Amino acid sequence: MWTAAQFLTIFHLANMTIDTTQQFELLPNAPIVEAVVQVLARPSIQWDEKGVSASLKPKLSEFESSVSSNTKQQAVTLAPPDPPVVSVQDSGWHGLICQSKDRRAQFSRDGFFFSQLQPYQSWAHFFENAVRLWRVYLETARPLDMQRVGLRFINKIQLPIGETAWRKYVQSYPVPPRELELPITGFFHQETLSVPGHAYAMNIIRTVLPTPNPQTEGLGLIIDIDAYTTQLLEIEPGVLEKRLAELRWLKNMAFFGSVTPAALELFK
Repeated sequence: MWTAAQFLTIFHLANMTIDTTQQFELLPNAPIVEAVVQVLARPSIQWDEKGVSASLKPKLSEFESSVSSNTKQQAVTLAPPDPPVVSVQDSGWHGLICQSKDRRAQFSRDGFFFSQLQPYQSWAHFFENAVRLWRVYLETARPLDMQRVGLRFINKIQLPIGETAWRKYVQSYPVPPRELELPITGFFHQETLSVPGHAYAMNIIRTVLPTPNPQTEGLGLIIDIDAYTTQLLEIEPGVLEKRLAELRWLKNMAFFGSVTPAALELFK
């Protein structure tokens, strides 16, 4: 098995090979708190509430609730010495938000969104539901292209009570200023990675989620990985599925390259 350093090193290769057949370690207690697929795509049809809702709702009976969403824009006008004037403009019906206990989907004039909360069963289950619901959006909205496809996984590593030694669990960790060895109780680190030879990029955030009960619960270490496309994509059979598979490989490489063996032990 590759070391964490090897996982990180591969991102510096001039022509990276994305291998979607590569097997990653199966984590029975994976720290995934939310998995998201988002496709930015503009409908080619008239996006009106009555007609679109009538088309969508019969295909979304698996969700416990479906509510309409409207978009509002706020503007502030400054004309001293008069006080600021705030105006709100209703931009009309935005789309349909569907929700159940552990899932949420949004079908809007900006595209499609699907979120799986805990419990996350498997990639196959998540992928199947995301693609199926995307096809529902596709049949209704009939977009001509995809401006962006994103795959985001938010992971939470629950640390033992009183633990602040981040280096035990993540490869990149904060250190205090020289000659000021004070304990670090929180941090926020964000980086953006490009993918050489491919129209992909990733945003990776590492931060600490404070706990309201420090005496009974340890801090949560968040690793938020958002992998996404950077070029326009045509609507063709199999395109979304292929892109999601490649984005998943990137996400896995980033995750396993960011955590230590000690962290992986927590998920077994």
